[in-house]
Amino acid sequence: MGSHRHLGGRCDDGGHGHGDADSHAVKKRTGDLFVHGEACLLSDAKGRQFLLTLDSTSTFQFDKGTVPHAEIIGLPEGSTLRSSAGTALVAMRPRLADHVLRMKRGAAVMYPKDTSVLITWADIAPGCVVVEAGTGSGALTLALSRAVGAGGRVVSVERREDHAQHAKRLIESFVGTVPENIELRIGDVEDVLDGVRPDRIVLDLPEPWHSTAIAARVLPGGGGFACYLPTVPQVQKVREALSETRSFTGSETFEVMMRTWTIDGRSVRPDHRMIGHTGFLTVSRKRLPTSSGRRGHVDSG
Repeated sequence: MGSHRHLGGRCDDGGHGHGDADSHAVKKRTGDLFVHGEACLLSDAKGRQFLLTLDSTSTFQFDKGTVPHAEIIGLPEGSTLRSSAGTALVAMRPRLADHVLRMKRGAAVMYPKDTSVLITWADIAPGCVVVEAGTGSGALTLALSRAVGAGGRVVSVERREDHAQHAKRLIESFVGTVPENIELRIGDVEDVLDGVRPDRIVLDLPEPWHSTAIAARVLPGGGGFACYLPTVPQVQKVREALSETRSFTGSETFEVMMRTWTIDGRSVRPDHRMIGHTGFLTVSRKRLPTSSGRRGHVDSG
C-alpha cells in the first residue's frame, strides 16, 4: 500500500493540521456585522453579483463607481449601500452555491444542482463518516461537511498536491479555517479506505472503477457508494465494476437538469438558457452475502 499524508483539518488523534485561526476567521451567523477578511457578495438592481473578500485597505471598482471595503465592514448583513456613482448595492454573505460558482477554481467543480441531489440520494446524513476523493476545488467537501454535521467526519483525499493546497485555500476563504469535521489528505483513496472504514464513499475521479472492489470490502451492510462522471463510457465501466463485485444493490445512474424561470408581472416564461448536462451521478448500496436460509447465519462465500 502507498503512503498518504495530512494536509489540514482534524487528524485521527482529534488534533488539527493547521495553526490557530485569526479572530475574523470564523463563519459568522446570518445578520451579523461584516468583518475584515470574510467574503461578501454585492448585488445590484440588475441582478449582477460580485464576490469579494473584505480588506479594510481595498476598494471595489465596477462600471458604476467604487465602494471602499471599509464602508462595508461593520455593516449588518443585508444592508444597502451606494457606490461613488450612486448605484445601490445590497451586501450579503455568499451562500455555498454562490461561493462554488464564483470562486477561483483549480480543478473542475461539481455544480450545486448535482451536489444537492448527490447528498440526498447517497443518504449523506448527520453523523456519517464519509471518504471523498478527489478533493478538487473543495466545493463538494464543504457540502459534505455541512451534511454530516459536528458528529460526522469527512476524509477528503486528493492525489495532486497543487489541487489539495488550492482546495484548502478555497475552503478557508469561505469558512475561515478548515472545519473540525474535515480531514484533508494527499495520496490515493485506496490507501485510506482501510484505515477509515467509512459509512459512505463519494468519488469524483476519472476512473472510480478502480475503487469498487475495496469499497465492497470496507463498507458495512447498507453503506453507500456514489460517483460523479461526465461521460457515458465511464458510467458503463463503473456500473460493470459494481456488478462484478456482487456486493452492491439498488444501483442507479441519473443526471440533473436545472432551468430557471423569468417572472415579471404577467410575463412568466422559462429562461432561454438552462444548466443542462454537467455529469452523471451513480449511487449504489452495499449488500451482505446471501443468507443460507438459517436465521442469523450469513453465507461467507
